[in-house]
Amino acid sequence: MTYNDSSSDLEKQPVKAGDNDTTPTATARHTTTSFADNTGAVPGESFEYGNSVYARLQRFAGRFNVEQRGIERVPEDERTDDKYGLLNAGTMWLSANMVVSSFAIGVLGKSLFYLGFVDAILVVLFFNLLGTLPVCFFSTFGPHFGLRQMVLSRFWFGWYGVKLIAVFNVLACIGWSSVNAIVGAQLLHSVNTSVPGWAGIVIIALLTLAITVFGYKIVHAYEFWSWIPTFVVFLIVLGVFARSGDFVNLPMAVGTSELGGVLSFGSVVFGFSTGWSSVSADYTVYHSAARSKPALFLATWLGLIVPLLFTETLGVAIMTATSLNISPNAYATGYSSAVLLPLGTFGRFCLVMLALSIVANNCPNIYSIGLTVQVLSRRTQAVPRYVWTVAGSAVYIAIAIPGYTHFETVLENFMNFIGYWLAIYEAVALVEHFVFRRGFAGYDVTCYDCPERLPPGLAAIGAFGCGIAGMVLGMSQVWFVGPVALHAGEAPYGGDVGFELGFAFAATAYMVLRPVELRYFRR
Repeated sequence: MTYNDSSSDLEKQPVKAGDNDTTPTATARHTTTSFADNTGAVPGESFEYGNSVYARLQRFAGRFNVEQRGIERVPEDERTDDKYGLLNAGTMWLSANMVVSSFAIGVLGKSLFYLGFVDAILVVLFFNLLGTLPVCFFSTFGPHFGLRQMVLSRFWFGWYGVKLIAVFNVLACIGWSSVNAIVGAQLLHSVNTSVPGWAGIVIIALLTLAITVFGYKIVHAYEFWSWIPTFVVFLIVLGVFARSGDFVNLPMAVGTSELGGVLSFGSVVFGFSTGWSSVSADYTVYHSAARSKPALFLATWLGLIVPLLFTETLGVAIMTATSLNISPNAYATGYSSAVLLPLGTFGRFCLVMLALSIVANNCPNIYSIGLTVQVLSRRTQAVPRYVWTVAGSAVYIAIAIPGYTHFETVLENFMNFIGYWLAIYEAVALVEHFVFRRGFAGYDVTCYDCPERLPPGLAAIGAFGCGIAGMVLGMSQVWFVGPVALHAGEAPYGGDVGFELGFAFAATAYMVLRPVELRYFRR
């Protein structure tokens, strides 16, 4: 790696004049500018230089091999995730989606949207195929630029506009982690009623924190293996259910009610699978810049599509048993518990494994939340990533514990609303990348940390607002049904086309607004 002269001099001297400035803004500027090379990359050892509070915290973290890098660009000579890089990329999402949460998505096909077996399976297939594409595509940005997903978003939304996107991402990460922790705690309680809900939430949160606080390498190491026991448990669930004879091939309905059910279930499936698009590059930044983009895309796609189709299809199949007139009909409320609890002690052990699978699902949320918070300002960047990881864990514990008994429905509805924003985010990002930058060659990576050289973000925020308008017209929730959604299915709930209209409105608006912005600001 070749550094400019000033950087080389600084590297040789741990403390220089001005290093004792411990204000957050000075510390952030010190770490991201003083030691950056001519591409804006910051060498890893520079995080410990100086006597500031930031440097002391980083030296403390270094003693325990905690990842010290935050949103600073990774130098090419530190991108060493090569030996098992493609496997890491695939298993990262294989474990994160081979979980009880994705199984529960499949359950909704019958329980909430009243679909048959075949039509629910087709929805699972096609909407997952659509939802995974942006995640796979954005994953290829990590090796090419060495930048995290929210930092990459500066090239699309600008230095100031990306702060709005970061707020949405923080809310999504916190909210989904809370919902997931509640689901895991409920499973633990079903195994042992002496384990209260709050204790189950704390157990899951602390296990997640123990992994994510160490950073990229440990997160990947955990996700590399954690899918295996969960997959085995799901195979046991499949085998026991198949032998039970409770499966019913529910017929496909027709008419406007079927249209509404397909669209609304599809919105949920799409939102869950595409939910990783706002963090996907975070898990490939240490791959070599020479990494093949098609190979990385394929590895990520396989890691996503295999567990999503398997777990959601299993959920669809098991939920068909609720149509049987059996007593007691445990499937209606217990799902996997109804299948496994009759196996006795072994079944309870399997349920514990399913509950703990939530850790793999929450790891990407809690690791990335620290990186997202750092994008908000220079001051938040001056706080080490792992501190924000701890803070984020505390916040979602505080939300999940009261939510366990009082606010679950409200929280789930809120998270459905948050899920729409991803389609709008993807619309702006993809139009900017393909239409205005014309591919990867259109980026000047050296300006990722320079507000005056990034897009103003006015066009992106304007398009985002238009996307929200489209979302409102097409959304279908218990508490609100948009006028377009009302005609996309049977009244009073219609069919949810919120993400489709949000994407279309945002993409169209950005195509109109961005040329005006370029003509006026020339960036």
